[in-house]
Amino acid sequence: MEDHSTKAWFSLCLAAMVGASVAAASAFWLHKRALDEMLARLDIETVERRKYKNRSNSRNRRLSDKITKDSVLGSSNSLPEMSSFANGIDNSKSDNKTRSPSMERSDSQPSFAAMSAIPPGLPRVQTRRDGQSTPGKRSSSGVQRPVAVIRPTTPRSPVGGGVFESMEGSDEEDHVLHNDDDSNFMMADEEGEIGTLAPADGVVENELEENVKPKSPGSEKATAATIIRSHSIPGELHGMHAPDPVAADILRKIPEQETFVRLNVSPLEAPSDEEEEVCLLMQECLKLRDKYVFREREHPWEKEEITDPSTPKPNLDPFNYQPEPASMHTFKMVDGVVRVYPHEAAEEELYPVLDATSFFTDMHRILRIISLGNVRTLCHHRLRLLEQKFSLHLMLNADREFLAQKSAPHRDLYNVRKVDTHVHHSSCMNQKHLLRFIKSKLRKEPDEVVIFRDGKYLTLREVFESLDLTGYDLNVDLLDVHADKNTFHRFDKFNLKYNPCGQSRLREIFLKQDNLIQGRFLAELTKQVFSDLQASKYQMAEYRISIYGRKQSEWDQLASWIVNNELYSENVMWLIQLPRLYNVYKDMGIVTSFQTLLDNVFLPLFEVTVDPASHPQLHVFLKQVVGFDMVDDESKPERRPTKHMQTPEQWNNPFNPAYSYWAYYAYANLYTLNKLRESKGMPTIKFRPHSGEAGDLDHLAATFLVAHNIAHGNNLRKSPGLQYLYYLAQIGLSMSPLSNNSLFLDYHRNPFPMFFARGLNVSLSTDDPLQIHLTKEPLVEEYSIAAQVWKLSACDLCEIARNSVYQSGFFHPLKAHWVGKNYFKRGPEGNDIHKTNVPHMRVEFRHEVWREELQYVNLGEAIIPEEYES
Repeated sequence: MEDHSTKAWFSLCLAAMVGASVAAASAFWLHKRALDEMLARLDIETVERRKYKNRSNSRNRRLSDKITKDSVLGSSNSLPEMSSFANGIDNSKSDNKTRSPSMERSDSQPSFAAMSAIPPGLPRVQTRRDGQSTPGKRSSSGVQRPVAVIRPTTPRSPVGGGVFESMEGSDEEDHVLHNDDDSNFMMADEEGEIGTLAPADGVVENELEENVKPKSPGSEKATAATIIRSHSIPGELHGMHAPDPVAADILRKIPEQETFVRLNVSPLEAPSDEEEEVCLLMQECLKLRDKYVFREREHPWEKEEITDPSTPKPNLDPFNYQPEPASMHTFKMVDGVVRVYPHEAAEEELYPVLDATSFFTDMHRILRIISLGNVRTLCHHRLRLLEQKFSLHLMLNADREFLAQKSAPHRDLYNVRKVDTHVHHSSCMNQKHLLRFIKSKLRKEPDEVVIFRDGKYLTLREVFESLDLTGYDLNVDLLDVHADKNTFHRFDKFNLKYNPCGQSRLREIFLKQDNLIQGRFLAELTKQVFSDLQASKYQMAEYRISIYGRKQSEWDQLASWIVNNELYSENVMWLIQLPRLYNVYKDMGIVTSFQTLLDNVFLPLFEVTVDPASHPQLHVFLKQVVGFDMVDDESKPERRPTKHMQTPEQWNNPFNPAYSYWAYYAYANLYTLNKLRESKGMPTIKFRPHSGEAGDLDHLAATFLVAHNIAHGNNLRKSPGLQYLYYLAQIGLSMSPLSNNSLFLDYHRNPFPMFFARGLNVSLSTDDPLQIHLTKEPLVEEYSIAAQVWKLSACDLCEIARNSVYQSGFFHPLKAHWVGKNYFKRGPEGNDIHKTNVPHMRVEFRHEVWREELQYVNLGEAIIPEEYES
């Protein structure tokens, strides 16, 4: 029994051992088979990947060679259109005879293979050469080629390289292109190829030509590799990312070749009868301006050739008077305009000027033209088109402009020349500067007799004691010269801000040059401002200083103040501003008629021009005067003048004449004066008034006829016709958004960014740093706020700075040194990126668009000037 149980137990153990061994062997075999299969599959995939990579590289090389060959010999229809791949369709399949075996094999590859087959460096937009059919139409092979799509994007949805842009949307509002217009336009490249730019639900479908051509011969093969480097173009106005550092390094080493995407837009068909009518009216307006504006007979660059490119030598003795003989000219005032004769016995005037009747007739003609419905409509559409062109230019070329700027050594916004083309001298300092100066004088010169008030002479200490103030009490808030919300639409309150601590006596002591101390404090303060400008080196200013017309001796007083205090800087020029305050002087009994005011303002200028010895200090001072301005509150209501207005001698009523009345008589006398000064080799004085800050459109119509540049011009936003005329004539607009924000127009409503995008000749200026700005460099403050609020790029800011130099009255040698020796030439030939930091492509874009608009307005018969007008 016991033996039987032992046998059974032994048999059971043996069976278990055999079963376990069989199971282990089976498991081991299954695991080994699975591992072998996995290794075999990996080996196969590795071999296939290597074969596919070799095939793809080979095909890429063949396509690159083919494209390079086509770029020299003309394109081939055997290659598929890139736009076809964008839509997932290969239209070349319809022609099997032209397909190579490699292309047959590529059809079986996944979509990623098709994408990787695009040669690196191809433009993002479809490129077309001569001899190829227009996209969107039937080619010679009968293949319908679809259209490439360009989508404006934001920084969160960058555009990918080539036509394979990201289809992913953005959660930010897309506001680059506003497709509100119903018009369609044609887009053509340099060779005349034509495509369509049409609005379509926020997406612009265009058959666009990227015509990339190298500047130097023999560089065709390097074009794609060296020019097309950007990876994405944000859709914001300027949302640039950091470009490829390798590409930037290449740009530093290779001479600048600023080839860029050119946009050439023309109508679908010939202009309609209505368009031709509007164009003829625009031509008429431009001819009216040419009839009035003073032009120098000989340009400054023709008189003086710059041979030494180094910094012009400073004038070591700017107040040296060299006696000059008097000429035989005689002059007399007739109907408000000075007439010049060659000698006393002559009866025929030398420099006739159009009379007031002609001026008011022409001004009303312009006002009638710009009020026509068809003129307003067409001008609005052309201005919108200009804005859209600039948006497309930024989308396609912003990165290239940034790389071009990086290739210019040493230059950036801080060390390119910037001119403050509109700033009033009595407020040229900031409030902290004025406060420190007042405290300094109160501490160092308290016993200086400074004013005669209430029948007695007062020292500086006595003045402050009468105000119950001490130097310790003074602070910026107590000084109260800064504009605030209470000055908005209150020009009277804004003018009161010129009174420190609200006291007119402090203004007379510190901010006037015709006071008891002969303006010594203001002269010292001015020298400190000059010192700050010279320390910054790259900032210039044109200070406006007043002549009121109350008496003729004002000119000699002003000139003696300038000369005796030696107020001179290489960074500063002067403009004369004439406040339009006839009604105030009439009520005070200072003048009897408007003719008296004109005599006081202009007769001394003719006297010193004919005989410099009659006013030697004024003769020296006028060498630094480059412009004449008119200032006052433009928002005051006024009656529009008619062509049968009273003469200035007859204007003896207590009412102030209209703006255009002032403008004509200032222009007419300046025109005659400039003709006389030019004949004697003296510097001329340009007419650069305030205009369009507020008030009626009459102001802008008048200055369109007679002014070289204007200050402000905000009201151009209300008149498409006038705005288009100012663009065509490229009249300079010296705009001050921060100043307008305190007076007439909120900052976010200011038209400056719109004017800039459309190509108007705009610059930034400070106007009144004492009332507006907070820092020691008010012009840089103006630029920085504009850049932050309106997202202006470095290229934009440098272009604005370049415009300010052109608008300024600085002399030819300085402009040649600041902008380039050929600055007087239009287009990229006049630009030097190493001095202005503005890429040639930006200047060329602006010039080409302006030239196309002139051709459009002149119906293809425009004569484009090659040089700027002086």
